[in-house]
Amino acid sequence: MEVSVIGNPQTRICRAELAYRELGFRFGSVVISGEPRNKVTFLSQSSKFKDISIRCSSRSVKCEAIVSDGVPFLKSTPNSKSLESVKLFVGLPLDTVSDCNNVNHLKAITAGLKALKLLGVEGIELPIFWGVVEKEASGKYDWSGYLAVAEIVKKVGLKLHASLSFHGSKNPGIGLPDWVEKIGKAEPGVYFTDRYGQQYKECLSFAVDDVPVLDGKTPMQVYRGFCESFKSVFSDYMGNTITGITLGLGPDGELRYPSHQPDVKRSGAGEFQCYDKHMLSALKGYAESTGNPLWGLGGPHDAPAYDQQPHSSSFFSDGGSWESQYGDFFLAWYSSLLTSHADRVLSVASYAFSGIGVPLCGKLPLLHQWNKLRSQPSELTAGFYSPNGQDRYEAIAEIFRKNSCRMIIPGMDLSDEHQSPESLSSPESLLAHLKTSCKKQGVVVSGQNSSAPVPGGFERIVENLKDENAGIDLFTYQRMGALFFSPEHFHAFTVFVRNLRQFELTSDDQAAEVETKTVNIGSGTGAPSLQTA
Repeated sequence: MEVSVIGNPQTRICRAELAYRELGFRFGSVVISGEPRNKVTFLSQSSKFKDISIRCSSRSVKCEAIVSDGVPFLKSTPNSKSLESVKLFVGLPLDTVSDCNNVNHLKAITAGLKALKLLGVEGIELPIFWGVVEKEASGKYDWSGYLAVAEIVKKVGLKLHASLSFHGSKNPGIGLPDWVEKIGKAEPGVYFTDRYGQQYKECLSFAVDDVPVLDGKTPMQVYRGFCESFKSVFSDYMGNTITGITLGLGPDGELRYPSHQPDVKRSGAGEFQCYDKHMLSALKGYAESTGNPLWGLGGPHDAPAYDQQPHSSSFFSDGGSWESQYGDFFLAWYSSLLTSHADRVLSVASYAFSGIGVPLCGKLPLLHQWNKLRSQPSELTAGFYSPNGQDRYEAIAEIFRKNSCRMIIPGMDLSDEHQSPESLSSPESLLAHLKTSCKKQGVVVSGQNSSAPVPGGFERIVENLKDENAGIDLFTYQRMGALFFSPEHFHAFTVFVRNLRQFELTSDDQAAEVETKTVNIGSGTGAPSLQTA
């Protein structure tokens, strides 16, 4: 069987990349570079398994996938709940489209998509950054890079899940739009700020949602225009190639406050982000309305610092300030802004995308650190609180239900046994809690893994997908790159896909030795690899 996929030859290449003719991926210190030949090869356990070879032409955007016809059929597994209804997606690299709106690693990505198609993957998730599309000026959109990717995905025969990201990312170095950052320099109050005056500049403060801080428009008005433009430009793909849309709700797209400093080891429970001028103004007004004006001067004075464990100060301790009348006042206000933000963004999206027949999604974090403590401090600093022992997540699930949105929950590869005892963490219990809250509200759950591979992760994912009570029918594995296509990981991923499809090997296949596992991406010129962080 031979299949060719022709990409868009008009796709632009960054000037800085023109000198390179050999494709490669680098994420961190892991590099996959090419041998002097135009071939990407994925060979699994034995010659009896499927041999997938993908050749890339160095002179055109063309990939050919060749599958050996000498591969025996795999037997279906009896006595096991079928997972064939679960749709499996794989996330593309965050920098698939660069901040100058060019497609990075075009040939390598096309080859990777063909390999995923041959494995039986349903589709891919594409992160679409506000800072790339609406970079230069309010209302000036450039979708060209993402359109090129959508066309490639369509021609390969995969589905596309679009993630509209209203945040920036230091890795791979995509910020908010230039014109928004310019406003932020003149008016720093648009960013989240901690008690030390440090700003989080990768997304806007929830307190400015309905404040006209963006050239006379509110962030919600700007987000609405972005969604409407996306709907119009990608109308030919809606419902056929594009089968899902995720709305960014906060840092890294998740609904939460940026309670942890980026790139800092999370030894503590995080800090409250309520010190930008708009948050302080809202807090002051709320305190005065409740007859406690002195409570509106700032956040809790006895909360621990970023690098301090939660029980090192009195706020999160049993019987501490979080359980006092003041604690209830502050935490209820703090969480209300998070809840209101989710409602605003999802309402804007529901209105903009009404009638297209494509499901909408939003993502929650899995804040499992310290959740064995009664206060569950990592959840409190991130904005999740409910008074009187009520369910902290059911109110969020109710908003998702109101706006007919699915909830994406990450961390489905995590298990309690691999957590540090000192962190008092239980991802399994928190995940079960979230799924129960969604079920009560009739919210459909979609799954994701955590950002880095963990021991026993694939097995844990399968167990979560087998949970009949959750009814998960879509799982997105994050994310393509050098590690994903490394021999060991890609083989493990192949076995994972086989498990989802309820296949097992014959005894002869199981006994076969590992013969070859290679991933080669090259153009035959011997030039240095094209690398992006």
